[in-house]
Amino acid sequence: MGKPTGFKEFTRELPGKVPVQERLHNYNEFVEKFSDQKLNEQSARCMNCGVPFCHSGCPLGNVIPEFNDAVYRKDWKEAYDVLTSTNNFPEFTGRICPAPCESACVLGINQPPVAIEEIERHIIEIAFDKGFVKPKRPNLRSGKKVAVIGSGPAGLAAAAQLNYAGHSVTVFERDDKPGGLLQYGIPDFKLEKWVVERRIKLMEEEGVQFQCHANVGVNVHINDLLREYNAIVLACGSTVPRNLPVPGRELKGIHFAMQFLKQQNKRNAGKDPLAYANVESNILDEHLLATGKNVVVIGGGDTGSDCVGTSNRQGAKSVTQFELLPKPPEGRTGQMPWPTYPMVLKTTSSHEEGCERHWAIATKEFVGDAKGQLKALKVVDLEWKASSEGRPAQFAEVPGSEREIPCELALLAMGFLHPQHEGLLNALEIERDERGNIKATDKNYQTSLSKIFTAGDARRGQSLVVWAISEGRECARKVDEFLSSGISLLETRDSILQLASL
Repeated sequence: MGKPTGFKEFTRELPGKVPVQERLHNYNEFVEKFSDQKLNEQSARCMNCGVPFCHSGCPLGNVIPEFNDAVYRKDWKEAYDVLTSTNNFPEFTGRICPAPCESACVLGINQPPVAIEEIERHIIEIAFDKGFVKPKRPNLRSGKKVAVIGSGPAGLAAAAQLNYAGHSVTVFERDDKPGGLLQYGIPDFKLEKWVVERRIKLMEEEGVQFQCHANVGVNVHINDLLREYNAIVLACGSTVPRNLPVPGRELKGIHFAMQFLKQQNKRNAGKDPLAYANVESNILDEHLLATGKNVVVIGGGDTGSDCVGTSNRQGAKSVTQFELLPKPPEGRTGQMPWPTYPMVLKTTSSHEEGCERHWAIATKEFVGDAKGQLKALKVVDLEWKASSEGRPAQFAEVPGSEREIPCELALLAMGFLHPQHEGLLNALEIERDERGNIKATDKNYQTSLSKIFTAGDARRGQSLVVWAISEGRECARKVDEFLSSGISLLETRDSILQLASL
């Protein structure tokens, strides 16, 4: 414990941000760094609890009190070693994770929790600056080959872990760069792409191979992979977006959020967003821009927030965000006790940049002009009735609340249903669960085909980046056991790393 009285002496602080009017003129990250003193104070707030619930709050089981103690003592090498003993990519989670560990922080019972996510981001960036992050190539190769299909956080984590175990790993990515939604999906102002490319380069130096423009099931035959590789990991994500089939859906100006966000990622990378970037058939043939338009984002989650921030940077005339559910409470209620993850009101940096938010509202119809262009949304307010458990159970339209809201660009950000079935999954005739995800338990991550495993959103459904990394790591362990006759080299390695961090 770095400072026994730290949690009483210091309150929670977060780094400053570039002013709104300045950051809206670019797509750069805008969260500043802590000074050495502030970083020391924030790490001192960690109480080294007898039972650190932050461990269970984090899907990765990060050893949080230990790396906080190392940060307080300014032992950056130890902090880096402890952090990376459980987390392959702290530079990602330190930027885009919603930090369920902080919701479970014991200090959070009656004070603001420890700023764990920011401390994590600082540890890994300091480690890169000081040269602690070096390629770790395995001394021996097993002679076994593994194909990982998908290069999002789950695929990257599985690939990294299997490579450490000595297997030869090739990652297949259908886009022109690895990273999945880290590369093309999450806006640059939340995660600049040099951060992703830095990690990809490091993995290549460690021996992982990447094949881009490789859409398995379309221009890469799955039978070829089944013959060549000893095991295959499906980490293709949950990519089929939820639609809104109301009258007028066919009008021009209505698009899925990821189509909009991906185009801007491409522009920021100096690419033509209309040029073929992957081997898919559903590439849009029009530029999606919010400039000068009334934009309505339908969906109140993080993807919707990303659309808000991007629309403001593109110069939208107005930005409005809809959420079907009622407005969440400001703080915990009796239905969300500590240390559960609370469903409270979340105001992101994108909302701070300008956005009108509506809760308990439904879109009944898309209204168009004579040329088939969207011009407005017909909406209605909703009244929610709580169930006996106090949770929203059903809603009814509020009489007389129907009205039109001007809109020339509607972005559907209502989440994702399941992985794409056309192509790879249909070709494999692999078993799926009732939600359309690839069926496999979290005990072995093995699909209905014995040498094929799955991890991440493709298995569990749309989830958090930290869950994707956790799934990739655990799936890699099971693949390693499968290839090593039940004796996992990864389990031995991780046990040694955990003991060394104590």
